[in-house]
Amino acid sequence: MSWEAWLTLGVVGAAVALLARDLFAPAVTFMAAVVILMVAGVVTPAEAFQGYANPAPITVAALYVLARAVERTGALQPIVHATLGAGRSVRMALARLTIPVAAASAFLNNTPIIAMLAPQVGEWAERRGDSASRYLMPLSFAAILGGMTTLIGTSTNLVVSGLLEADGLAPFTMFELTRIALPIAVAGLAINAILSPNLLPDRLPPHEEVRTGGRSFSVRMIVEPGGPLDGQSVSHAQTALPEGARIVYFERGGEGAGQIAPDKVLRGGDFLTVLGGTDAVLELHDISGLASAQQPHLPYEFRSPRHAYFEAVIATESPLVGHSLVDVRFLARYQATVVAIHRAGEPIHGRLALAQLKPGDTLLVISDRGFADRWRDRNDFALILLLGGPPPAPTRQAGTVLVVATAIVVGAAFNVLPILHLSLLGALALVGLGILTPNEAKDSIDFDVIVVIGAAFGLAAAVEVSGLGQAAADLVAGGFGRWGPAGAMAGIVISTVALSSIITNNAAAALVLPIAISTAAGFGIDTRTVAIAVALSASASFMTPLAYQTNLMVYGPGGYRFGDYARLGTPLTLPRISHTEPG
Repeated sequence: MSWEAWLTLGVVGAAVALLARDLFAPAVTFMAAVVILMVAGVVTPAEAFQGYANPAPITVAALYVLARAVERTGALQPIVHATLGAGRSVRMALARLTIPVAAASAFLNNTPIIAMLAPQVGEWAERRGDSASRYLMPLSFAAILGGMTTLIGTSTNLVVSGLLEADGLAPFTMFELTRIALPIAVAGLAINAILSPNLLPDRLPPHEEVRTGGRSFSVRMIVEPGGPLDGQSVSHAQTALPEGARIVYFERGGEGAGQIAPDKVLRGGDFLTVLGGTDAVLELHDISGLASAQQPHLPYEFRSPRHAYFEAVIATESPLVGHSLVDVRFLARYQATVVAIHRAGEPIHGRLALAQLKPGDTLLVISDRGFADRWRDRNDFALILLLGGPPPAPTRQAGTVLVVATAIVVGAAFNVLPILHLSLLGALALVGLGILTPNEAKDSIDFDVIVVIGAAFGLAAAVEVSGLGQAAADLVAGGFGRWGPAGAMAGIVISTVALSSIITNNAAAALVLPIAISTAAGFGIDTRTVAIAVALSASASFMTPLAYQTNLMVYGPGGYRFGDYARLGTPLTLPRISHTEPG
């Protein structure tokens, strides 16, 4: 290989390593990689930033605006109400839930769909006496399966289509991927409904877990000087706690102990870490003599009707990742107090304020009722749930939003205008009709995703022009070529699935596509067939909670462990390989 190919390999490898370790946000990592390759002369400035002149990122941005309008107006609430009906079996209930979600995700961004459904499905499952963990992960997977069936169902399809167009080939049509993707989606939905009750852990409903010490939060409390618990024993303090809560850690003067004698006398200023379920944690703030250690001056202010409790899930690209609550001055920054942290089905013990936050951590916070509106469209949190709040009701503008969405889909299907034109006209119509303000439309766009998409085009160009793509294609051919075209396609699919589990699926598709096209040329495989294979394989984001945004959104609220995703994700990934055959 040439020095350009070796440098490109090193830069791409370093970028993948940084992303896998969550050291920097994906947008920063990919933009830095592109700039390094441009400065080194591997790609020209025009090649490095060609993605931002491509229709793909602009189309994705416009579709974010449409998705925000759907969420804001509650346009899908009638479907939600019809879906959450009575069902005797878990499998029947899953079918009722996942099929409409997959259908909606074929035409709308799946992030707001899960944001709307997750809290309502959780409450509905609890009313059934069931656990939300049975439904939330299959719900996320259904959204992913539905999204891959059309051009606009996922940004990954738009990215691959844009890369084809950049190479002088025709972009995907609206339903070009449907022929292959729909059977895979149907098979995936069937696997979801049939296997998930057996493959996902059988966890207790939230109210049962409070009593049995199952899924719990930990919260750090302080004994108020002169209060009813000052001078009392630990055993007396334990009897004052809500049912299902227990003292698990004691700290005085900077020194702590996990095992404390029941007759230990408490003093004002002592810190207690208390373990319990959501309801028990909330009731702790009503106990006289205890106050939240995160903000001891606000225990009474948060009891007014103006304030509420929220669960906020840390996003992958959040500025909170790798920092503690103290580092980011959480209260001043978010106007909210963290009272508990939950991570991968387990509580965080010890001093919560000093714990380094990770993607998927669920924060239980107290704030004013505008907290969700302020931070919904930012990259700080993947999901914000209002605890105990009523579901949003559809507004009078919901019908208008559905008309705009239908016009975009129908116009693209019949080639009235390119999807770029239609999506931009739709976004302008939503602002012009007053459904969204210009600021709301701007805030709805995830610019980190747009930056990653644009930078991925630059990296794809570097892989191609440096000769790295051809060298990698030769490697794939050497490893899988003995099985002919089918083996080569299997190598492409497996590589894409593996890479998309480590980095963003858009970037995985952009990096693999030049290699896949070079591989296809050597085996006489049709270019469009291999492009479809890459698009669908990059969307196979079932193996980890960090592989796709909706997986992360349900990670904390579902109480899942990291390995739970591979349990159900493995059988969902296999149909993609078996259906993606050379044409």
